[in-house]
Amino acid sequence: MTHISLVPIGLEDHAYLAALERFVADTFRLPTRVDAREISLQDAFDPNRQQYNSSLLLRQLIAAPPRETERILGVVDVDLFIPILTFVFGEAQLKGIGAIVSLHRLHNRFYGLPEDRELTTERLLKEAIHELGHTFGLIHCSQPQCVMNSSTYVENIDQKPAELCPACQRTIRAERGAPANDGFRFPWWGKK
Repeated sequence: MTHISLVPIGLEDHAYLAALERFVADTFRLPTRVDAREISLQDAFDPNRQQYNSSLLLRQLIAAPPRETERILGVVDVDLFIPILTFVFGEAQLKGIGAIVSLHRLHNRFYGLPEDRELTTERLLKEAIHELGHTFGLIHCSQPQCVMNSSTYVENIDQKPAELCPACQRTIRAERGAPANDGFRFPWWGKK
């Protein structure tokens, strides 16, 4: 059975993964599981920037995905960058199989504030859905109440919900070959 694979990469605290596994499965209506993989953080480390190149990690992640994997999401707790940006919360292949997200800048401690595990988890869920949304063909959404709205700063993440707007839901339905009138609803939209 096809599934979404969550791959912890050098992650010391696996406690976030249980909530992430449930949330991803509920959002995309696909079985989701944690899969162990050997991914080298060191191969992506840039000593000049003291950060990790997310594209190099993503390349390793998608090189040999677990069998029957429809999508794969790497989860790290290191500072990610791409060469044209100072940092990124994550990266994904548009209409591809892979995405990666980092907890590093989602922690309050990064900003000199008291740690808030619940807030960090909420931020992780939003960023994971955002990055996986790109793999399903979603681009940045102009709707401020959509998880696909762009997030340049952590404050942007905090202001948006973890939900996909109806237009983004329709795009995913089309990408997965589901009819528009199939009665399928994502977890939050349409709740009374």
